[in-house]
Amino acid sequence: MTAPDKPRVVLGVAAGIAAYKVCELLRRLTESGHDVTVVPTEDALRFVGEPTWAALSGNPVSTRVWDGVSGVPHVRIGQSADLVFVAPATADLLARAAHGLADDLLTNTLLTAHCPVVFAPAMHTEMWEHPATQANVATLRERGAIVLDPASGRLTGKDTGRGRLPEPSELFDVARRVLGRWLKARAAAGPAETGSGTVAAGRRADPHAAGLFDLAGRHVVVSAGGTREALDPVRFLGNRSSGLQGYALARTALARGARVTLVSANAALPDPAGAHVVPVGSAREMREAVLAAAGDADVVVMAAAVADFRPAEYVDSKIKKDPDGEPAPIRLVKNPDILAELGADRRPGRVVVGFAAETDDVLAHGREKLKRKGCDLLVVNQVGADLTFGRPDNAAVVLGADGSATEIPRGPKEDLADVVWDLAAARLTGAPEA
Repeated sequence: MTAPDKPRVVLGVAAGIAAYKVCELLRRLTESGHDVTVVPTEDALRFVGEPTWAALSGNPVSTRVWDGVSGVPHVRIGQSADLVFVAPATADLLARAAHGLADDLLTNTLLTAHCPVVFAPAMHTEMWEHPATQANVATLRERGAIVLDPASGRLTGKDTGRGRLPEPSELFDVARRVLGRWLKARAAAGPAETGSGTVAAGRRADPHAAGLFDLAGRHVVVSAGGTREALDPVRFLGNRSSGLQGYALARTALARGARVTLVSANAALPDPAGAHVVPVGSAREMREAVLAAAGDADVVVMAAAVADFRPAEYVDSKIKKDPDGEPAPIRLVKNPDILAELGADRRPGRVVVGFAAETDDVLAHGREKLKRKGCDLLVVNQVGADLTFGRPDNAAVVLGADGSATEIPRGPKEDLADVVWDLAAARLTGAPEA
């Protein structure tokens, strides 16, 4: 019998070839202590059979509302869930969900769920980009579901493009974050009136009323990593930034319902599931990518370590020592100040967040930088040997243009990211764009 304290996850599986990858997601969910009920569509079993789902989940598997009718599964499965996660979500499944159809057990479950619902689409590029699919995605997002953007890469056959299911490890990260926020919010709210004696207290609470998805409908742009300024074909000026903090910001924003563009400079990290990742190398490439993405952005967070200077000249061949073995002087010129440009020229209502990595007089330098850059929030942290860069933890003080100062004690970088989003979301004005 399932332990009562195990979070209950419904894993919906639609009929896509990417269903085989979902077996790994299921394994991660069960091994991390979740009670998982797999609800595939009938055609999904053509790709992965019922015995596989039952063996990996430890629970019975059904596709039809007529199985076990006495237990009213078409209602109870959704009512008792803490999270519904659909992967792969095909174009057909998204269309049926958007139109409220209930022709199988999975679509019935989607209609009865009073918990966060996440869709991880996977399909050919043409199907994802079709206006009908995009309209269905917009409808589901407007209703409060999280619909992740698919990844780019190899599809069925020889095709390549956007439409690939993100990697199971990244999907698991989304599930973990969304579920963690929901359980925390529900616990803080306490027991709620359910209207049904068979449903656990509080399960009918609205995740959106709880402020879980305060970035739903918002487009956020996050920069991450460290830029590199080429000296010659084999050398560059760079820094120690790993991109971990920027990626944590992207992942936590996705779990809060945002559409995320991640401009990544030289970060050897897996793409966050659902984020549109734009790889760049230098500061000038980052400026071009950030400004292009920021056109309709509600929040821009410049977490990347952007080089202040670059070599004045690029040498086409490897630089050699002079006859005495001494290096030739390298003349530097200033790089564009992306954060200051964002602070000076922004659309009304946009929130701009900067990062300041300092080694000494941290707050003094931070306050001066906040004023100079013109951003709304500045995350000031101390860096140095074995401190911040490349580490899973971070500590900071977030300075606000309104004079506020929020101290974030050392902890996981995703915890710091959530505080940053709390502060940014509180400063957003106006309704998100449809």
